[in-house]
Amino acid sequence: MKKDTRKKAETNKASTNKARGQKEGKHTKAVEAEVVASKEKELQEKVDELNDKYLRLYSEFDNYRKRTSKEKLEMSKTASEGVILEMLPVLDDFERAIKSTEDIEDCAAVKDGVNHIYTKFKGILVKQGVTPIEAIGNEFDTDFHEAITQIPAPSKDLKGKVVDEVEKGYLLNEKVIRFSKVVIGK
Repeated sequence: MKKDTRKKAETNKASTNKARGQKEGKHTKAVEAEVVASKEKELQEKVDELNDKYLRLYSEFDNYRKRTSKEKLEMSKTASEGVILEMLPVLDDFERAIKSTEDIEDCAAVKDGVNHIYTKFKGILVKQGVTPIEAIGNEFDTDFHEAITQIPAPSKDLKGKVVDEVEKGYLLNEKVIRFSKVVIGK
C-alpha cells in the first residue's frame, strides 16, 4: 500500500505541476500577447505620426511651389516696368520734337533736339547695363559678330577684320543681346 500511496502522491504531484505549468503557460502567452499588442500599438502610432508629418510636408511644399510660380509670373509681367518708366520721358521728348518741327524751317534746332533725345535715351540704356559692341577694325569674332557678307579688304591689315557695321550689336551686363551685323574683309 505504501507503493500505491507513493504512486498516487507522485501522480497528484505530476498533475499539480502539469496544472501549474498550464497556468504558467497560459499566463506567459497572455503576457506575450499583451507585449505584442503594445508594440503593435506603438508602431501604429509611429506610422500615423510619420504619415501625418509627410502629408503636412507635402502640402507645405505644394503651397511653396504654387506661391513661387505665382511670384515668377508676376515678376515677369512687371520686370520691364522700370525700363519702360525711364523710356517714357524719351517718348515725350520725341513727341515734343515732332510737334515743334511742324512750323520750323531751321534744321539746326531740329538737329539739336534729336541729338538731345539720343543722348538721353543712350544714357538710360547705359544705366540699365546696355553697352555697344565695338566692331569696326576689330577681328571678326562669332561670339559678338554676325557676318552679313564679305568684300575684298581695302588694305592687307583689314583681312579677316570687320570693315563695316550694318547694324550695331549690344551687350546687356556682359551678355550679348544683339549681335553686330558686319561686313568682313577677305
